[in-house]
Amino acid sequence: MIPALLLFMYLSATMDRLMADQQFEVPTEEFLAQAFSGQAPKPTVLWLTGTLKDEVGAILDHKYPSLRVRYWRQDQRFAWALEEIGKDRPITAGFIINNNRLEDVQVLAFRETRGGEIRFESFTRQFDNASLKPSGQLDTRIDGVSGATLSVNAMRKLAAMALLLTQHVVK
Repeated sequence: MIPALLLFMYLSATMDRLMADQQFEVPTEEFLAQAFSGQAPKPTVLWLTGTLKDEVGAILDHKYPSLRVRYWRQDQRFAWALEEIGKDRPITAGFIINNNRLEDVQVLAFRETRGGEIRFESFTRQFDNASLKPSGQLDTRIDGVSGATLSVNAMRKLAAMALLLTQHVVK
């Protein structure tokens, strides 16, 4: 009985360390400073109402949990910080869009126990230069990451949402 208890305690401590290794956070301010050469513009609020709310819901396959989102704009360059649930917890990602094309994608906060590989440039660089098709999907194929299917899907949806929101603001 005691060896089993000791094994359980060891495995619990090991799992907590492994889970902590998957979780990380980059401050939004740091992302914005990088995106706008150190001087981020003031944020603007976009209300998700009417058809825009419906279009966002169609991309995400559910209603976005907030009624409004903040964005930063300098000429035709936009920055968005958006959240979507991966498997169980929210993933926060930053998107830079220039002339209706994705220029940069970064995972700002990852809180899941698996799938943290989506934060690496080898994954995020796949979004470079992607735009939105009329169907609401990305025009670029995004390859998955083994063991991170739900996190990858969340990133695809958020990228499409950021492009849709940008198109809405530009209109």
